[in-house]
Amino acid sequence: MLTRDHAHLGHRARRARFASRPYLARLLRRVALHAVLLVGSAVFLLPFLWSVSTSLKVERDVFAFPPDLNPAQLQWQNYPDALTALPFGRYTLNTLLLAGGRIVGIMLSCSLVAFAFSRLRWKGRDMLFFVLLATLMIPPEITLVPQYILFSKLGWVNTYLPLIVPAYFADNAFFVFLLRQFFLTIPRDLDDAARIDGAGYFEIYWRIILPLSKPALVAVGIFAFQNNWNAFLQPLIYLQNRDLFTVGLGLSLFQEQYYTSWTLLMAASVSVMLPVLIVFFLLQRRFIQGITFTGLKG
Repeated sequence: MLTRDHAHLGHRARRARFASRPYLARLLRRVALHAVLLVGSAVFLLPFLWSVSTSLKVERDVFAFPPDLNPAQLQWQNYPDALTALPFGRYTLNTLLLAGGRIVGIMLSCSLVAFAFSRLRWKGRDMLFFVLLATLMIPPEITLVPQYILFSKLGWVNTYLPLIVPAYFADNAFFVFLLRQFFLTIPRDLDDAARIDGAGYFEIYWRIILPLSKPALVAVGIFAFQNNWNAFLQPLIYLQNRDLFTVGLGLSLFQEQYYTSWTLLMAASVSVMLPVLIVFFLLQRRFIQGITFTGLKG
């Protein structure tokens, strides 16, 4: 009897040991995954930490070797000095005006084009959409010269018009693709019910599709705000008057021919990054929803 009981207990112990192996394997995979994510986060956060550290140093400690992320004495005065050395208040208002005008244009034009590609049936739709996606492979630098010639002949150079007006003609194929993918997830029965009630295509777009697409619109708005807030090349080409400069161009003024104030430059850069971070963290839930429901999830 004792032998039988011992054998039964040994069998149960072996079963428990084998049953615990998948759990241990999952636990090890989870630990390895979190370790990789932590290392990747540290790699991506290091430049930001270096910027913050440099913004709080004195000039002579910027290139000290070995590098030290912990300043010996925090120079908080670098921030007011950086933001008052140049008219960053004006640059911020200019950037918000430019970003706001472009975001409105992108929302309206790209959503209309996406509606046509996703909810309407017309000949050549899929082929034209393929051509639209193919434009994503064209580097924007290729079109800079012909665009500049066009806008200079229109007399738009040194104004915000070359930077705002193209947004009202769906100049971003990626945003059209993003919104189209989201529109496809909305049931077509809603369109049929609206048409039975006498609604036209524009009413369907304005009263049904857009209200149901807030996550995708928020995602597009965040992308557009970030792109325009950080824009440098196109404002550099079209804006010549310093009173029209954006924050990106304002940061470049800290770099002179023979001298660069790295502490003030980093202080201004950290200050310029804050609005984008605040917008993302306030709207991150809808941003993640918009990306997830458009088929772009990994």
